[in-house]
Amino acid sequence: MIFLLTDYGSFDPYCGLLKAAIWGNAPDAIIVDLLHQAPEFNITASAHLLAAMSLQFPVASVCVAVIDPGVGSEREAVVMRADEKWFVGPDNGLLAVVAGRARKSELWRIDWRPEKLSVSFHGRDLFAPVAAWIEKGAFPHDKLSSISRLQVVLDSGDLAEVIYIDHYGNLLTGLRTTQIPRETTFLFGSWLIEYSRVFSDAMPGRLFWYENSCGMVEFALNGSSAAQFLGTRIGDQFEIHLPP
Repeated sequence: MIFLLTDYGSFDPYCGLLKAAIWGNAPDAIIVDLLHQAPEFNITASAHLLAAMSLQFPVASVCVAVIDPGVGSEREAVVMRADEKWFVGPDNGLLAVVAGRARKSELWRIDWRPEKLSVSFHGRDLFAPVAAWIEKGAFPHDKLSSISRLQVVLDSGDLAEVIYIDHYGNLLTGLRTTQIPRETTFLFGSWLIEYSRVFSDAMPGRLFWYENSCGMVEFALNGSSAAQFLGTRIGDQFEIHLPP
């Protein structure tokens, strides 16, 4: 099974071409479109999104992750196995949060280059074939070199920022709820936001935070768009007020 996380969007041909390249090398592969509206060019937000979502991946699955504003530059292309799950993508920080939180990880640099390699579409020409070979059990040892660490490392701790806004206008943050008591409040601009278990527990039109299905702090507005109400963008920060 191959998961795809990109900032390609759904209205351009890039997702389809990426899938075509995978199926050209692994015709029986099951492909899951995890997200193609990842924050454009925003590696930090996307790295935290990937770390949160990857907890749902089954063991031995492969993820092609492509938020790659440096495509065509000197940045490396890598394969990572973290807690028995595979990740293929650029070494630009995108895989760094997964790596930092993994109990065990291994890394390889992709040395192989296809005969035809677009300077601007490594997702299709480089990452997709490698992911397909891994998915079908043909690990390309002769095309990779073992490395000890990623070149670009991010802080793998929690991030008190908005990392994604869904189409409802809910604000997904980079905070895991494991260290956030329910009595915690958040100050977002001039708005103090308190906890509710779920939407139906909040008054209509009330801002609240809750633990979303990925175990992250998410801000919402019951019956409307929190993003529109707050005028929020990805990367906006907020204050955490822990209980005494």
